[in-house]
Amino acid sequence: MSELQLSVETGRKGGTRPARRLRREGKIPAVVYGLDVDPIPIAIEWPALRAALTTDAGINALITLEIEGEDHLTLIKDLQRHPVRRDVIHVDFYRIRADQEIEVNIPIHLIGEALAVTRADGMVDQTMYELIILTKPGNVPDEIIVDITDLQLGESIKVADLPLPDGASAVADPDDSVAISLITRSTREAMARDLAAEAEAEAEEADEEAADADGDDSGDSED
Repeated sequence: MSELQLSVETGRKGGTRPARRLRREGKIPAVVYGLDVDPIPIAIEWPALRAALTTDAGINALITLEIEGEDHLTLIKDLQRHPVRRDVIHVDFYRIRADQEIEVNIPIHLIGEALAVTRADGMVDQTMYELIILTKPGNVPDEIIVDITDLQLGESIKVADLPLPDGASAVADPDDSVAISLITRSTREAMARDLAAEAEAEAEEADEEAADADGDDSGDSED
């Protein structure tokens, strides 16, 4: 997992106008809280924050904030954006300890191709895209990768099947579905048409056999 160190400014004033002034200067207003310590209002340079948010870990990156000469290990707890422009306008940093377990939301990515499903004209439907796990900060994965190559038609991948780091546990129910292999609607309709055509052909064949049998019976009676 990515771990970054950023310097911040303290002593920022609260309120809308000071926050706008900071943003015009290329800084983002933020607050640091947690571990039973009073919240600390800070300001952070946007380029440095943007670099932290664009690592593979994304919003789950461990960020050490240097505040007045002291290091504070944190995670981003909340990221507020402008409703229209989507610019970051405020950040909540949550102070943590390296030895404590934390809850983090990890993205789930499917890789590979389920050939057995593809050959049956089916599809793999991903039903869960993120998973909340409980683990220590240094054990947080950037993502959870699931290989679906061996998935068979009608099978599913559940939370219990996910490859989690040693010592990590899922908050979700182990039986919750992550991905399901199924037959598509168009394939079901095609199968229904094939079955209907097959049934119709069998009915016609039965009618022909019955007609032939009637013909044979008529010939016997004339003799």
